[in-house]
Amino acid sequence: QVQLVESGGGLVQAGDSLRLSCAASGSTFSNFVMGWFRQAPGKEREFVAAIFWSGGSTYYVDSVKGRFTISRDNAKNMVDLQMNSLKPEDTAVYYCAAVHITPGLFYYTYVSNQYRYDYWGQGTQVTVSS
Repeated sequence: QVQLVESGGGLVQAGDSLRLSCAASGSTFSNFVMGWFRQAPGKEREFVAAIFWSGGSTYYVDSVKGRFTISRDNAKNMVDLQMNSLKPEDTAVYYCAAVHITPGLFYYTYVSNQYRYDYWGQGTQVTVSS
C-alpha cells in the first residue's frame, strides 16, 4: 500500500522560502507521477506541480513557474517542493499525491487533474503573511 507523508509546512513572510517534502513508501515508484496540489480556504484544490519519477520531467501551474521547483530523490524515495518568493496567495494546505501511469500519459492535462491520482498524503499547512 502506497503511503505519502508530507512535512515542511509553516508560517513565513512574503518573499521567504519554504521546502516541502513528501516521503513515499510501499512501492517502487518508477512509472509513477508524483504531484503537489494545494487547497486554500473556500477554494477548490488546485494543481501545483508534478514530476515523472523515472525521467524527472516536470510540469507546473503558471502561477508558480519560476518560483517553485519539484524534485525527487531516488535513494530516499522523497519528492520535494522548493518554494521561493512566496506570496500570500500561496497560502493553502499542500498535498502530495501519486499515481502509476504508462509513460505516454505524462502530459499536462492528465497530471494536473486531481481525480487521476490514487494516493494522497494528509496535507501540510503553508501560511504566507504579507
